[in-house]
Amino acid sequence: MHRPPRGIVILASFVVAASIAAPLAGGERAYLHIVPRTDAERARIEAVTRPTSDFSGPERFERLPAGAATSQKRLNADAYSHFSPSMPFARELDFKVGNGLFRKLWVSAPSSTLASDGLGPLFNARACQHCHLKDGRGHPPDAAAGDAVSFALKISVPVERAALRAELASYLDYAPTAPHPVYGGQVQDLGIQGQAAEGRVEVGYEEIEVPLSGGEVAHLRRPTYNVADPAYGPLGAAAALSPRVAPQMIGLGLLEAIPEADILAWADPDDSDGDGISGKPQIAWSTEWNAVRVGRFGYKAGKATIREQAAAAFAADLGISTPLHPEGWGDCTAAQTRCRKAPHGGDARDDGFEIGEEGLELVTFYSRNLAVPARRDVDDPEVLRGKRVFYETGCAACHRPKFVTDRLVDQPAQSFQLIWPYTDLLLHDMGEGLADGYPEGRATGREWRTAPLWGVGLTRTVNGHEYFLHDGRARGFLEAILWHGGEAQTARDAVTTMPKADRAALIRFLESL
Repeated sequence: MHRPPRGIVILASFVVAASIAAPLAGGERAYLHIVPRTDAERARIEAVTRPTSDFSGPERFERLPAGAATSQKRLNADAYSHFSPSMPFARELDFKVGNGLFRKLWVSAPSSTLASDGLGPLFNARACQHCHLKDGRGHPPDAAAGDAVSFALKISVPVERAALRAELASYLDYAPTAPHPVYGGQVQDLGIQGQAAEGRVEVGYEEIEVPLSGGEVAHLRRPTYNVADPAYGPLGAAAALSPRVAPQMIGLGLLEAIPEADILAWADPDDSDGDGISGKPQIAWSTEWNAVRVGRFGYKAGKATIREQAAAAFAADLGISTPLHPEGWGDCTAAQTRCRKAPHGGDARDDGFEIGEEGLELVTFYSRNLAVPARRDVDDPEVLRGKRVFYETGCAACHRPKFVTDRLVDQPAQSFQLIWPYTDLLLHDMGEGLADGYPEGRATGREWRTAPLWGVGLTRTVNGHEYFLHDGRARGFLEAILWHGGEAQTARDAVTTMPKADRAALIRFLESL
């Protein structure tokens, strides 16, 4: 591991600066009130975030992956649902009300429960919590853990480059895509009374054997997806399908508070240093700010802010309108006339939206302040050995261990914290095995944002399973590693050939996160 050459930092910064051509009132990230760092602070941050080479014991503060925002509460099924202990006491009620909205069961309109109607008309779930189970991960449709509501199937078709926003088109090196002209941005497998679901998602698996050192054999499952009983006719050969399992919700506010400059400093889109890693920042269109931003949220970092991610989920998954997505019909297209004519639940008290500005802000606040659980066994010899393997194998080249967040005037829970998310928030080519053919923003069909690893060791505790990757195909850490390709191929191959004991230690380290 090393700091990127200065030329790469300048190049990456230039790309983003050029993309944000029209400065916004209040600064580059006006939704955050940032106090600029001093030279002395930058020097301290450089020292504390430098990758370690000493694996004889845990690093200072390693047990607190979210700094002062780390939850020290009991590690049970609620481990992902605690608020940041550094959150002001005066905001605890806001957090609880936001939680109530996150868990709310929406109903179809018209209804006597005016504050809860407006579901659909087509949708994938009735509540945010139905996808983010216990604020954690969802699961694929065939999972023994339960039903399929925590799974969505994105859909897109190619479009002419001329139809794309001029601000973004110049940064794409592939044929851009758009939502399906009939089925919209994702397949809706549920509908309110009188509305037929768009289809039924089917998944099948092919078992693949992968030989490992020490005489071991791993088994992977390669998924295939199909939409059965499509309500509006065949999707067409050009349609690209991308399955998405809902990710865990912890630490989002801290990821939002990472300085853009620190993300860009690790970008190397042309692999100028020759290390085989060529991460690039996502450049996402911001509906909220009517400009392009560095993307952070979603499997391909397609959203720049928590608020935009929440509003997009309300629209696509529940069919709920917000100030950012005011259409009462959610993801229904102009071709779905019956859906668009169905009653909607817009309320005058919320300026005609099904969830207004206040409600959206409360859900955003809740999502921003879900705490990261404390690490376990950081001084265990097996965990330390696995940490060494993690670094020496090259995993930390993308799963960057440490950042220090911006100093924020009005967000004390996220302000100036040393955090350990194990992500660089950049897009990486993960190879053909994980390719979905679904471009998003600057991300091609083979590129994905590096997934944060903090808290993953508690997935089974919270959600009762260990289904990882964007579609839940991996049934544990080893399978997730073995699906890595592209820029991660060398590290993946090293895991297959390393001594069995090192491989076990690597898994033990991941379980401690």
